Amino acid sequence: MLSSACSHSLLHRPFLPPSSLRKTRVSTRPGALHPITRSFRIFEFHSRTSSKEWKKISCFRHEEFSSESQQSKYVEHFVPEEVESECNNSNKVKRDLKLTLREVADAVFRAIGSRWTVPWTVETIVQVMLLWVAAFWFIGSWMVPFAAHIAGFSRESLTFRGQALLSLVTDVTEGVAGIMILHRCLCRFRPLPSDWFRFSLKGTWQFDVILGCLMFPLVNRLSQFNLNLLPLLPSTPVTISSVEQSILARDPVAMALYAVVVSVCAPVWEEIVFRGFLLPSLTKYMPVWCAILVSSVVFALAHFNVQRMLPLIFLGVVMGAVFARSRNLLPSMLLHSLWNGFVFLDLMK
Repeated sequence: MLSSACSHSLLHRPFLPPSSLRKTRVSTRPGALHPITRSFRIFEFHSRTSSKEWKKISCFRHEEFSSESQQSKYVEHFVPEEVESECNNSNKVKRDLKLTLREVADAVFRAIGSRWTVPWTVETIVQVMLLWVAAFWFIGSWMVPFAAHIAGFSRESLTFRGQALLSLVTDVTEGVAGIMILHRCLCRFRPLPSDWFRFSLKGTWQFDVILGCLMFPLVNRLSQFNLNLLPLLPSTPVTISSVEQSILARDPVAMALYAVVVSVCAPVWEEIVFRGFLLPSLTKYMPVWCAILVSSVVFALAHFNVQRMLPLIFLGVVMGAVFARSRNLLPSMLLHSLWNGFVFLDLMK
């Protein structure tokens, strides 16, 4: 359409006036055919003008086409740049998040502390733990009951106070046996580094113990969650422990003896075995945070109670972190004792 219109206008446009033809050259030689020459020059001028106009028109059409192609190219290239910008922003956010998490993890690891210097190998670790489990089972299931039977006592015939005293003797015997096993297995590695089995009142560990106590309600919630997750089977007989029986009977002597067992004896020897020996020994083969987690799982398994597995693992992690920060067994023992006392007081309600 544009070509036909332009050609039609060019073919029917009027001739230029004479004043505009001053630039054309007309021959003045005699015998020249002026009309022919003039018409030829005019035709030639119009041919040149039309060619210029066609060039302008074709160029104009080319410019319109090229602008459209440039716009399409701009659109085609603009979308990937925007998507690329969004991808770059997303990658930047991910890198920033990873960097932040890494910084937080580094801060936690620095707060927990570095690895211990462990002079023994994994064989010694396994040996100590297996001997401790065997001694725990043998003393609680065979030695103390047999000694009571030789003395003329049976657990069923004992009063609440007698059962509480028997529980105290059993717990003390198990603790002494565990300490003897540690002493016998580690004697060839003496002298031990200074941060092994350390008890000290110095330091700023009191704040860590307070923070650990603030975790007690969460441990209690985990206990309820664990019980809902793994409830007791209907066929499982519901039994009442001797501690609960003495509490129900409101026997003050029996309750005092049980308080000593759960708040003094058990925290001392359990912390010596699990936090004092197992946790630092594992740092020879794994990071400190991983050693805290593994020792907490072993600590929970040692209680032989699936319904209390999750809260015991979490409690072990808290006590392990307190011990790793302070390199001192006294804070973890105190925290363990406070937790057992909290449970004991809860039973008395």
